[in-house]
Amino acid sequence: MPETESLIPDETRALIGQRLSEPIAKKITSDAAQRFAYAADDLNPIYFDDAAAKAAGYRACVVPPTYLGWAIGPFRPLTALRLDGLYGASGDARRITLNVKRTMAGGDEWDFLAPIYGGDTITAETRLKSLDEKTGGSGPFVLQTTETTYTNQHGDVVARARGTGIAR
Repeated sequence: MPETESLIPDETRALIGQRLSEPIAKKITSDAAQRFAYAADDLNPIYFDDAAAKAAGYRACVVPPTYLGWAIGPFRPLTALRLDGLYGASGDARRITLNVKRTMAGGDEWDFLAPIYGGDTITAETRLKSLDEKTGGSGPFVLQTTETTYTNQHGDVVARARGTGIAR
């Protein structure tokens, strides 16, 4: 049986564990986080009322944890979307080159580890966690996993997000 070419080039495999772009740091504002909570229809009082937040064990109003994914990412217009509905690499981001024709998002998993408060400066750093070549009913494909670590100005990791992409 002839050997087939890997969908993962050696130079791409060498990126596993590497940072995919420079870290991004943003100051989180309570006002913007509360606007996000309203837009998401998440009206938990701990996002809006200091007394409710303190009664729940926080020092002040907290930021909705899912706000991180929106607040830290680069702003891009809809015209920057590719045909597959995903954004391509932007700015200084390393491009993940695979021997495939199409890609799609496979989902995200989040771990929220510590509260985030208005005024915190959060730094996001994304690394290529893994590339796994598999074979399914429609043929070979690659599961690509990235991991973004979110750290506050005190050096505390407040969240981790693992994103999965599917390429075939």
